[in-house]
Amino acid sequence: MEEFLLPCLNKQFFGLECYGCGGQRAMVLLFEGNFIDAFKMFPAIYPLAILLFFVLINIFIKFKFDFSIKIGLIILTAGTILFNYLIKMFYFFN
Repeated sequence: MEEFLLPCLNKQFFGLECYGCGGQRAMVLLFEGNFIDAFKMFPAIYPLAILLFFVLINIFIKFKFDFSIKIGLIILTAGTILFNYLIKMFYFFN
């Protein structure tokens, strides 16, 4: 399955990982049942999966505070992605 993954053009051209580097490989690891390895590859995989699951459920079932929940999950996911990226860049430049 990994032969079908798209390469990171940012990493190929500039040598630096992008915000989403590891996301595809983490999704493959998640589908294979390697939950810890998926987290190590891309820590935002779980908040992102919860967000996508909630949005899909929310299409069919409306909740009272669905907008607030979605915004909270978006902030959590974006924060996790940003924090992970900053950690990667800190270790890359040191």
